[in-house]
Order: sequence, then C-alpha cells, then structure tokens
Amino acid sequence: MQIILIETFLDLMETKNFNRTAERLNITQSTVTHRINALEAAFARKLFARNKGGTQPTAAGLRFLDHAKALQHQWHEATRAVETAGAYERSMRIGLQHDLAAHFAGDWLAAVRKELPATSIYLEVDYSNQMNRDLGAGDLDLAILFTPHYLPDLHYERIGDVHYEMVSNKVTRIEDVRPEDYIQAVYSPAFDRLHRQAHPDLSTAPIASGETTAILALMQKLGGSAFVMAADAKRLLRSGAASRVAGAEPIAQAVYAAVNVRTRHAHQHRRIITVLQTLLATLGH
Repeated sequence: MQIILIETFLDLMETKNFNRTAERLNITQSTVTHRINALEAAFARKLFARNKGGTQPTAAGLRFLDHAKALQHQWHEATRAVETAGAYERSMRIGLQHDLAAHFAGDWLAAVRKELPATSIYLEVDYSNQMNRDLGAGDLDLAILFTPHYLPDLHYERIGDVHYEMVSNKVTRIEDVRPEDYIQAVYSPAFDRLHRQAHPDLSTAPIASGETTAILALMQKLGGSAFVMAADAKRLLRSGAASRVAGAEPIAQAVYAAVNVRTRHAHQHRRIITVLQTLLATLGH
C-alpha cells in the first residue's frame, strides 16, 4: 500500500475537508478523492461519508486510524534506516528542548556514544510543541521536552527537573524588581503557571521569551531581572555580571522523555533516557 495514500487519509482525518487537505498537501481535490477512493477500494469499505454537515469518518475509517498512524511511523523509520545505512547498525533521530541543549547535549551525547557505539545519532534542538508533532508523525524516535501532550501513540515519563533562579543586573531584592525592567520567562505552560502564582505583578512584563539564551542576551543589552537556568545563574554570579534576587524562590521545571508506545521498552531508547536521567540528577542541581 502506498504511503502517500496513508498520509492523505491521515490529513483528511484532521481537516474533515477535501479542499483543505488538497491545499495542505499542495495537490488537487480530485487527487485527494482518487487517493481515498483507492484506499476504500483496497478495503472494500467506505472510510469517509460526505453529507451536508461535511466529511466525517465512517466506523471503518475510525478503526483504520490507529493502524494508519502505525504504518506512517514504521515507514518513516524504514526510510531513515535505509537512507543512513552505512557503518552503523542503526540510526536515531532525537529531539531536545532548547533550554537543555546548552548544558546537557555535549555530555549526554558523549555518554550515549560510549553506550551505543553502533548507533548514529541526529540531534534536533526544538520546542515541545514541535517535538510532540514530530514524534506523532514518526519524524523523531525520542524527545526530551518540557511539555507532554499525552497523545494516544506516545509514551511519556518524567525523568527529572531543572531549576530556574531569578537574577538581576539592576537590583538585589524582589521588592525592587519593576515590571518595566523585567524580562518574563515563559519556558512552558507549567512554568508560566508557577510564575504567575509567585509573581502576579511581574506577569505582564513588556518583553518575554521562552529560551534562556535569548533572555541572557536581553539582560546584557537592556539590563533588568529574569529567571534563568540555575547553571547560568551561577556563572553570572561568579563573573559578577548579575546578582541573585533575594526573596525570589527558584522555580522547578519538570523534564520528560517521550517515545512512541511501540518502542518504549527498546534497549537503545532506555539507555539514552537513562544517561540523561543520570545527568539531570547530577548536573541539573
């Protein structure tokens, strides 16, 4: 069965609209219809019903959905395996949350290379939303992220925490932090909720970012106060570039590992996750 038929089916399950799927896939509506007809002919079952209310999946279409996702994932895995065939027995594509890359990527991948010398690794640094989508589509084999989406085909587990501390190059006490001189960190929805609870008066700052690197650059250029990862806070304190803001408690951010449910017990996945879990327990604090 052609994978292009599967991907057209999955897109139509999302849009419930032949025209919209045609636009998203950059094909004609008649091509979408032809592909769906081909699938329905193969199964001898209608997968979609069209009526005045729009396009809706039939019972057969709903039953095929999980299998279609699995087929798409396996096809992506097979494609990558064939494309990267060479000196390595297997290859993996791994996603890593932006804020973790600077402090953990080097040590993590160095340890993984020792643990899995026959595996080639492609590392992609990204945000949680995109990594969840890429995992679901089979474009990533494993991701380390801040915000799980708990999608049906994905397995999540909490593997540790990182901590953020408020520092400033203008003030030394929380009472003196002004909203106009504050750079609001929005590292994840969970972090944002904790921040709003602890500092409601600082949750409407004029500048905000979801990445420590950007916040550090903004602090250097503009001056002000912000939450940064604990390791960056220590470096700033040692260099004298900033002071810890007294009265501002650190905020913990949970870190999750995410994989496809079919590979959650795979040896290489478990080794890669365990290595980072150990690093978080040591370097994360």
